[in-house]
Amino acid sequence: MNSELDEIGPWSEVKLEILNKYARAYSAILSKKPLRYIYIDGFAGAGQHISRNTREVVEGSPQIALNITPRFHEYHFVDLNPTRTSRLRELGGDRSNVHVYNGDCNEVLLSEVFPRARYEDHCRALCILDPYGLHLNWDVMYTAGRMKSVELFINFPVMDMNMNVLWNNPEKVDASQKVRMNAFWGDESWWEATYTTEADLFGYPVKTGIDSVVQAFRQRLKKVAGFGYVPEPMPMRNSKGGIVYYLFFASQVATADKIIKDIFRKY
Repeated sequence: MNSELDEIGPWSEVKLEILNKYARAYSAILSKKPLRYIYIDGFAGAGQHISRNTREVVEGSPQIALNITPRFHEYHFVDLNPTRTSRLRELGGDRSNVHVYNGDCNEVLLSEVFPRARYEDHCRALCILDPYGLHLNWDVMYTAGRMKSVELFINFPVMDMNMNVLWNNPEKVDASQKVRMNAFWGDESWWEATYTTEADLFGYPVKTGIDSVVQAFRQRLKKVAGFGYVPEPMPMRNSKGGIVYYLFFASQVATADKIIKDIFRKY
């Protein structure tokens, strides 16, 4: 039933076009190397969406990946919602290399999926981490970087951050929201990126703006997680020009960096 599918805005359709273009280039290049390469989607959804503009069914990232040739050797789709994972199994059909997990990707990726993409086993992986908000743990991103075999697309959810954590008066932010931010960031250093040591007229620390937070996270992916290449992320904007989230890309490969920069530049 189409009523079970999520509705997406034009910014999400742009993101899916970007993922499609990169995944096709990735598969074409890796297919010529003596490597086993897999596709991973940590917040896979139902595999399809409804376009807010056209009301038509739009291929989600899992279906896009399944349609790419040369084909990936394995596909791993994770989602918490059993209705969505049921639809993902239908999309996979009788393909034995399609693995669907009904669970929390923060646990499933580390325990079951990433071990199948070890560098020393001559395996590589393209991993999409596209949560709706602060539902992704730093441990997943850090592990991917340290493995040296996993490339990431990451939804950096600034809307959730701004609404629930990065307030002008940080004293009023609920402690549970700070815990969510710490889990995403990996520690409390986001505070230093968000606020200066100066105080405003009311005695609260002065907020620096989202750009400094984004750049701090970019440096964190490079220096802490160990990714060799983390280009400037792409701001994904709604119809009013507001930034909904930033699309990050992280890799160890110079060619990958060049390809994604070319793709980002076109949008």
